[in-house]
Amino acid sequence: MAENRLLIINPGSTSTKISVFDDRECLFTESVFHDAPVLLQFPTTNDQMPYRTKVILDILDRHGIDVKSINVWVGRGGCAYSQRSGVMEIDQALVKDTAKDKGGSDHPAKLGVMLAYDFCSRYGGKMYTMNPTNVDELCDYARITGIAGVYRRAQTHVLNQKAIAKIHAAKLGKDYKDCSFIVCHIDGGITITAHKYGKMIDSTEGAGGDGPFSPTRLGSIPVMELANYVDSHSPDELRTMCSRSGGLVSHFGTSDSNAIHALVEKGDPKARTIWGAMVYQICKSIGAMAAVLEGKVDTIILTGGLVRFEDIPQTIRKHCSWIAPVEVYPGEVEQEELASAVMDVLEGKEKAFAYSGKPVFSGFGWE
Repeated sequence: MAENRLLIINPGSTSTKISVFDDRECLFTESVFHDAPVLLQFPTTNDQMPYRTKVILDILDRHGIDVKSINVWVGRGGCAYSQRSGVMEIDQALVKDTAKDKGGSDHPAKLGVMLAYDFCSRYGGKMYTMNPTNVDELCDYARITGIAGVYRRAQTHVLNQKAIAKIHAAKLGKDYKDCSFIVCHIDGGITITAHKYGKMIDSTEGAGGDGPFSPTRLGSIPVMELANYVDSHSPDELRTMCSRSGGLVSHFGTSDSNAIHALVEKGDPKARTIWGAMVYQICKSIGAMAAVLEGKVDTIILTGGLVRFEDIPQTIRKHCSWIAPVEVYPGEVEQEELASAVMDVLEGKEKAFAYSGKPVFSGFGWE
């Protein structure tokens, strides 16, 4: 019998995915899709806790897994103070700062940490997270904005981006720390990141109103247009559009990419234009990250659920293959990465670090 039974909890902007592992053997993985209107019934992301808990328990029940048999709880994380990369122990301080969005963003990945803590408090065991959405490896130039004291934050799909980058580096016969990649996570949220020698030195801030719009996020918008929008809408509405009700949800009332892409395939003019604009903006962000890397790019890596639609890689190749070869890794490997890294800790091969309770970056010396 396995010494460790792990529950991997991965809440996303449009889904709840869980896996159960006995040590390193995956017993099952299941993902439940949540259309945006369902999640928008909850005023805040934190309010989704009971709903997501029931989803998880229902999945476990369908697979005949007794929740009391689980002794290691692993949750995707984000929204606490920024941290370095690696496996981190979940403690009360981390959960408190996560719930309060101390990192300055509100992303559903935060619920992974909160759910793991809640389950562990009830049933016992150990609990961990790894590579939260706000791992901060930004270069200083990437932080500066045109407003003194206002900084761009590290906020990207760290977990999947780093895992896929390591897989592709190995495919090239190299170490991740010796490569320069542009990694594009394209799903309910979209982030485009420059990876240089093992560090994410610049990135679009997916849940912060930056970069391409996505199924649930508004992306970059001229500030004066936002100011005009806020004249007739509340700041809370705008914050919600950053991560839950912007992008395709705003245009179509749904985050169901299959339904929207079906309209694209039928030649619907609105769907073709909006979908095309989303991919166009991804290409623009790839160009920006190519400049960050001084054109020295080993590969442009496409990953995430939406790259299953072949028109997305085709369009990106058309616009960006002159920069570097384009490689596609559909879906994500977050469940496997979380389980493997935590097992390395449990087997004594690696060490987990404790939450610091303070951000990686808190300003410059001249301030």
